[in-house]
Amino acid sequence: MTSPARWADLKVRVASAVVLVALGFVEIWLGGTWFRAAVVVIFAAMIWELAGLTSSPDSAGVRLGLAAAAGLCLWFFAQWDWLGWLLVLVPVIGLAVTPRRDVTFIASYGLALMLAGAGFIELRAAGAGIFLWLVAVVVASDTMGYFAGRLIGGPKFWPRISPKKTWSGTIAGWLGAGVVGVIFAAFGWVPWVFALLSPVIAVAGQVGDIVESWIKRRAGAKDSSNLIPGHGGVMDRFDALVGAVLALEVLAFVMAGPI
Repeated sequence: MTSPARWADLKVRVASAVVLVALGFVEIWLGGTWFRAAVVVIFAAMIWELAGLTSSPDSAGVRLGLAAAAGLCLWFFAQWDWLGWLLVLVPVIGLAVTPRRDVTFIASYGLALMLAGAGFIELRAAGAGIFLWLVAVVVASDTMGYFAGRLIGGPKFWPRISPKKTWSGTIAGWLGAGVVGVIFAAFGWVPWVFALLSPVIAVAGQVGDIVESWIKRRAGAKDSSNLIPGHGGVMDRFDALVGAVLALEVLAFVMAGPI
């Protein structure tokens, strides 16, 4: 029998998730400038959180500067062709040259965030269907993992890094992602190869979640920030999407060139 404490945050999580899903769907549907603006805000916030988790408390100005640099670079990324890929390095260099813990790893993670932000923009430009598939796969994996982990429980997946993640939730996430992939392909929204890729993308999303959990544990923090009620920070909500879009970028590059 499950403990009521396991569901203590459910109402707040659901309310926040409904708002996020509604806003996200509108932004994805609109595309163009509206979508790019949303990406800028999201990834600037994540760079701000990352800088805060890994630097001293008196570095507010540096955090804001890095966030502003990340936002501006992503805003102009799509307009500068190949030079846009150089722009993503600007906040990464900032993370590398300012005092912080685990500087090499954190700068590398900052690069991953910026490449993921650029990937969001490129992927949406390729069409709303593929982007919605990616989001649906990650949401299904996260949701199935959340409920299976609390209803079934069982052995922990990696207790030292992510103490709440269970094997039952992890496997349920893979299955949920596979079902979403089949649904999208069956309705013709994406090619059938995406149905096969869905569990792989779910695994990548879970890796993104684990990496972010490790950063928080190193910082002694439960959440990346308190910007989103019931979910913690922006990194806490988008960590899996970061891993997923990076994996899709790599797969796309290997199979057919950049997205």
